Amino acid sequence: MALEMFRKEETLAMRKKLIGYSCRLFYSDDPVKIVRARGQYLYDENGKRYLDCISNVQHVGHCHPSITQAATTQMELLNANSRFLHDNIVQYADRLAATLPDKLRVFYFVNSGSEANDLALRLAHQYTQHEDVIVLDHAYHGHLTSLIDISPYKFQKLTGQKEWVHVAPIPDTYRGIFREDHPNPAQAYADTVKDVIDKVHQKGRKVSAFFSESLPSVGGQILLPKGYSTKVAEYVRSAGGVFVADEVQTGFGRVGSHFWAFQLQGDDFSPDIVTMGKPMGNGHPLSCVATTAEIAGAFTANGVEYFNTFGGNPVSCAIGLAVLDVIEKEDLRGNSSRVGGHLLDRLRQLQTKHPIIGDVRGVGLFVGLEMVTDKEQRTPATDAAAQVVRRLKEEYICVSTDGPWENIVKFKPPMCFSMEDADLVADRIHHILTGDWNTYPIALTYYNTFTHYGHSSRQKSALYDVTP
Repeated sequence: MALEMFRKEETLAMRKKLIGYSCRLFYSDDPVKIVRARGQYLYDENGKRYLDCISNVQHVGHCHPSITQAATTQMELLNANSRFLHDNIVQYADRLAATLPDKLRVFYFVNSGSEANDLALRLAHQYTQHEDVIVLDHAYHGHLTSLIDISPYKFQKLTGQKEWVHVAPIPDTYRGIFREDHPNPAQAYADTVKDVIDKVHQKGRKVSAFFSESLPSVGGQILLPKGYSTKVAEYVRSAGGVFVADEVQTGFGRVGSHFWAFQLQGDDFSPDIVTMGKPMGNGHPLSCVATTAEIAGAFTANGVEYFNTFGGNPVSCAIGLAVLDVIEKEDLRGNSSRVGGHLLDRLRQLQTKHPIIGDVRGVGLFVGLEMVTDKEQRTPATDAAAQVVRRLKEEYICVSTDGPWENIVKFKPPMCFSMEDADLVADRIHHILTGDWNTYPIALTYYNTFTHYGHSSRQKSALYDVTP
């Protein structure tokens, strides 16, 4: 029996009454009620079609028929506790192993990116017998208590930084400590991590892990300088720690040229633990941790059984296998490279015409457009970015913002995004910034909170465990 369809106003009223206020909606002032979707398109209750530039969860496209068929077929046959022997989980692990470096051959299936990162934290602690963790500024690794503790994006607004958590500067070559004119930003930023390690040791503590998104997303759609992760891993391992690559936002071919974003760092780089999530199940809750036999062995040696009732169940793994099939059969990595490259080209053309666009960066279908009120000072244009998001919504295009000042318009659409979609987005942004932009005055916002951007290098260093 079909569920009753409420009017938008009724749905919103019920949500306000029944759902926690912290669970915010996109466009909270005037939410879009989505009732169906297909591919890269969302449809509201009136049949209006929106271009989805947000949903990196629906990796191969909303309601892909191959995915829904795989889910239905397996659901009709069997879905059981993951502790029963079944083919799907080993077949899926084998397929994932083929995409990863040879040393990453042990898999733990869980249900969300947060759960994966929490398990990675446990693995690192057990293997190293150390506690301290190094993370990047403005990082976000999940919503569990353990992950709030290692996510500056969250803990800076809550209980503050724990003694065992240490923050290194984000390797942002546009706005960070070392910028695009630095002769070797990868080495310079890696050395800030070495400074953090030295500070940890001076306190009589030991490093368990370095956690980093392979491409920091919440931090502002950042591209790590090539060679950074290799050098950081060298420093961390010398200190007895492990390198954890968080691929929850960026894995499964989003960067186009590679299956995993950490592979952009070079063929000689391999993390010790990789976490994955959002795109794995195309909207179905499915995630995973991949690690080495040595780390897995230490985890087993603690004598405490680990199991996950739903992680890796037959339906989840059938969906995961179908997602891998679609990525290959529809050449979605190739599409990501072609369409993402075209979108970057179009946005960079706009950058030459509109001074408010300070930077355009990205790889594949991971793209950020940073807006500034002053190109020389690189002053964040937070209000302007929010206005662009609102105006694009009026043009039936869904985007959102990210970064420390929410001044980066980000694009992480389903991988079936097309050239025509990229052109539409670029054309609409150009129209907004030229045709009627003067009707949306930009209010300059001054930030009194002491943050590392906009201060001298010596002041910046005071925020981290690094040597000036």
